[in-house]
Amino acid sequence: NSFVARTNTCGELRSAHVGQEVTLYGWIQYQRQGLFLVLRDFQGLTQVIIPQDEAHAHVKKLLCNAPVESVVRVTGIVTPRPPGQENPKMPTGDIEVKAETAEVLNSCKKLPFEIKDFIKKSEALRMQYRYLDLRSFQLQYNLRLRSQIVMRMREYLCNLHGFVDVETPTLFKRTPGGAKEFLVPSREAGKFYCLPQSPQQFKQLLMVGGLDRYFQVARCYRDEGSRPDRQPEFTQIDIEMSFVDQAGIQRLIEGLLQYSWPEERGSVTTPFPSMTYEEALANYGTDKPDTRFGMKIVDISDFLRRSDIQFVQDALSYPRGTVKAICIPRGVRYLKNKDLESLKESAKSQFNQEIMEIICRPDGSLKSLLTKFLGEKQQSELIQVLNMQVDDVALLAAGEHKQVCSALGSLRLETADLLEAAGLVLRDPTAFHFLWVVDFPLFLPKEENPTELESAHHPFTAPHPSDTSLLYSDPTKVRSQHYDLVLNGSEVGGGSIRIHSAEQQRFVLEKVLKEDSEVLSHLLEALEFGAPPHGGIALGLDRLISLIVDAPSIRDVIAFPKSFRGRDLMGNAPDYVTPEELEPYHIQVSWPLAEKEAKKN
Repeated sequence: NSFVARTNTCGELRSAHVGQEVTLYGWIQYQRQGLFLVLRDFQGLTQVIIPQDEAHAHVKKLLCNAPVESVVRVTGIVTPRPPGQENPKMPTGDIEVKAETAEVLNSCKKLPFEIKDFIKKSEALRMQYRYLDLRSFQLQYNLRLRSQIVMRMREYLCNLHGFVDVETPTLFKRTPGGAKEFLVPSREAGKFYCLPQSPQQFKQLLMVGGLDRYFQVARCYRDEGSRPDRQPEFTQIDIEMSFVDQAGIQRLIEGLLQYSWPEERGSVTTPFPSMTYEEALANYGTDKPDTRFGMKIVDISDFLRRSDIQFVQDALSYPRGTVKAICIPRGVRYLKNKDLESLKESAKSQFNQEIMEIICRPDGSLKSLLTKFLGEKQQSELIQVLNMQVDDVALLAAGEHKQVCSALGSLRLETADLLEAAGLVLRDPTAFHFLWVVDFPLFLPKEENPTELESAHHPFTAPHPSDTSLLYSDPTKVRSQHYDLVLNGSEVGGGSIRIHSAEQQRFVLEKVLKEDSEVLSHLLEALEFGAPPHGGIALGLDRLISLIVDAPSIRDVIAFPKSFRGRDLMGNAPDYVTPEELEPYHIQVSWPLAEKEAKKN
């Protein structure tokens, strides 16, 4: 209550305050029959008794006529609630304040929606009136918890481990590869700035500059459509260190999360388990596995290799051909036929992958198109290989390794959603399973042209020490010193040890990625002036907080987020500007093209 006119907040009064005169400021949560109202501020709720005697008639009239969500000041005496009228659900439920004087500081007009967490509101309406939505308990809690976690992270990095908090520029230039960047026009004809998708180059240059340990709560920008876990502007905890290896970065981040983790969410156990990219893909079909539940992918290639099933033999004839399956516990009981058809259709449409189901009947026999090719002994062995129980359903896929794994990995998550919707709890919402995924490939074939390569992470990632020679002979086989941090199936961080040799960096850009290295001439030159070995990581703050509070979208942990299409529905941005305003930037809008684009959207 320092620096303000109130004596107390609406969430702090208790029986110990009985008899005291207090002054409260807040919003009217609700008012009942002219007898009492509930006053709300950032800290909680207090019940205020509206006086009924003639001497306080003006106070009664004022409080009874004030609409819900009006801002008022109330001065009164703290009294105990009558016996039997205490409210154990309210921290202030043992007392009430008997109003002596009151003032309406600002009346509230008719609300577009009720300020209650349980009232369903459309996402568009919530974002249009974000300043009202921010009054809800859940958003207040999310933003305050976010603030506390960031403060603890600052303490850990700066106070305990000597990191330097440095702000890097928001106006920069295009970076080759990676996500699309926002362009910002300049007054020099034809020249544009870019908003950085991360402070990557600056933090490496800070290491060249000898700062040793850098950290920033960094704003980042990507010109991509907004998804539930993406925003065009977002925040990351950005970190870089000199003279460090992968294990050092991992230990730092484990300590950081342990130190800043909110008490009410339990404790974080370190060290976090680690898994290679290949293991993650083979067992979970994704590079960000949710390890809170089983249903791992099982390789049954060797078991079926000696069978004479044609589609199996066709699949195994591929260079990386495989047959794999996942076993759905009690699938017969929890999944309907339409669910299984939907899963098969999903694999077909997304991955062009055929799926065959195998059902374990109550008598222990198998029901499947596969069984006519398998004898009783083989069927019994298959049940053992898949660890099937009665009423389990297995989904089998055959084909190229990565395609099969990706399809089954996607079905694993879709199946978990279906099982949980049917009442089976698989993923404990209170459990937090951290995982390091390491040994990613350094390069991947481009989707649009598989004969060309692109960086799996970004072009500054160093090759694995054991694979350095392959960089010059067979770059597709090179593993990287890149590491991702995964939490409950979501990527919450990613980093790498960087290339600190100008020669190697130039080779990667020009010979492997076929990029114009001139765009990065400043970085390449800096690496020639005694650049130390260095590495770092960035944690996605929005996504991390949304997982901690179990929010359905990262929009629920950002004060003023953008909509699904990247628009600010409250301020109606982006917006048009006049030709006169564009003139200094040497830009003209091509209206036929703009109208065509508007119709498309």
